[in-house]
Amino acid sequence: MKMSVATGDIAQHEGPAVVVNLFEGVTAPGGATGAVDDALGGAVSRLIEQGEVKGKRGEITVIHSLGKLPAERAVIVGLGKQDEFTLDVVRTVSAQVCRHLLKIGVSTAATIAHGAGIGGLEAAACASAIAEGSVMGLYRFDKYKSSHDGGNDLDELAIVEIDRSRLATMEKALEEGLELANAVNLCRDMVNEPANVMTPTQMAEVALDVAREGQLEIRVLERSAMQEMGMGALLGVAQGSSEPPKLIVLKYTGNPDDPSDTVGLLGKGITFDTGGISIKPAAGMERMKGDMTGAASVIGAMQAIARLAPAVNVMAVAPCTENMPSGSATKPGDVVYASDGTSIEVINTDAEGRLVLADAVVFARENGCTAIVDVATLTGALGTVRMGLFSNNDRLAAEVDRAAETVGERAWRFPMDDEYYEQIKSPVADIQNTGGRDAGSITAAKFIEVFAKDTPWVHLDMASVMTATTDKGWQVKGMRGTPVRTLIEFVRNRAR
Repeated sequence: MKMSVATGDIAQHEGPAVVVNLFEGVTAPGGATGAVDDALGGAVSRLIEQGEVKGKRGEITVIHSLGKLPAERAVIVGLGKQDEFTLDVVRTVSAQVCRHLLKIGVSTAATIAHGAGIGGLEAAACASAIAEGSVMGLYRFDKYKSSHDGGNDLDELAIVEIDRSRLATMEKALEEGLELANAVNLCRDMVNEPANVMTPTQMAEVALDVAREGQLEIRVLERSAMQEMGMGALLGVAQGSSEPPKLIVLKYTGNPDDPSDTVGLLGKGITFDTGGISIKPAAGMERMKGDMTGAASVIGAMQAIARLAPAVNVMAVAPCTENMPSGSATKPGDVVYASDGTSIEVINTDAEGRLVLADAVVFARENGCTAIVDVATLTGALGTVRMGLFSNNDRLAAEVDRAAETVGERAWRFPMDDEYYEQIKSPVADIQNTGGRDAGSITAAKFIEVFAKDTPWVHLDMASVMTATTDKGWQVKGMRGTPVRTLIEFVRNRAR
């Protein structure tokens, strides 16, 4: 879809549809909506009086202009209560409007910058949010369908702004919003692919494409290199599969004057998780193609980071492998060694994500990362609403939490008391890879914390926000692409 910013009066805009808005409780529309209402002879006001248009968040009303406007239709979208209005509402309603336009066969439309008037938000931020919501909301993954649903695509969306002085900043913000949305959709594409396509080798190929386009440094470690580095935790997970493991390292240098300061973005990349010898139940196992969402998230984030060019150094590390049962697979009770020499008793082979992250965290720490954020589908800590956030550093935790809240990918911080570490002590090794059912999300994080040592570190547990069961706002049915934008916002804030 082509998106642009234009100056002018939305009530004078020609085309199949123009989109304006209304807050809940407003009885006399003003601004652009008022201008459209006037042109329509008060049709919007009458619908408000009759209770048909209430302005509730996501409510969409289509009015055919019948020649009273240059546009064929006026679309009124509800923004909800003004005191609850945020940029994420802009993303949400933009996605809903675009899907509705697609449904009624509109291929070109124009919209005002929701929130830039009485909403009190910056016009540039609104332009970025509209771009994010529109592109993410229209995402579809149907490449394997023999026949498609049909219908038109929404080919073009223009944001019409009456104040010419805002044009330059809005255009820049629009481009940034498109980069964010495209990064999310890259992640979604990777995670939606079946596991027989998106193997560790193919993950590396996608990362190579991102590196070439963004002029990033890339290094892909093969099994032999991992063996030389002593990455027994990662290789222990990989040894049950015939697919070769890959450790993907992408590096962006945005602050060459301070190479010692590098942010590490780490993502769990289990391209299919059967559970290994501790095999999962068959029901729903097909969803385990998404167990590499963490790795896909950091690769998608690096695509946008390279294009947005923040003044900060970033290293992405993605340990990628399958977790399969076989004659060569790691067994419960086996002991493996991480690359820092820590011995690990494997109690449950389905607790494999923390094992691959152990070696990734050591690699990041030993290769100059002064702050580490890892993303993993581990335990689904908080259901489908928020990611679980775990950290050894209050400042870094606050940075990541703020970034997540800003982009609408919310998190919640868990406690990390020392007493939880007692649950992962092993009678035969330094630690064991599971602490049992009690506080399972926390003990998983305590395991990873062992390898972070004193380096400021955040762990985002996002298994339960990996997928959406239906279209809702900018989320679409299937893989959500969370938390790509959180990572990008975190990095950009660091640069700011």
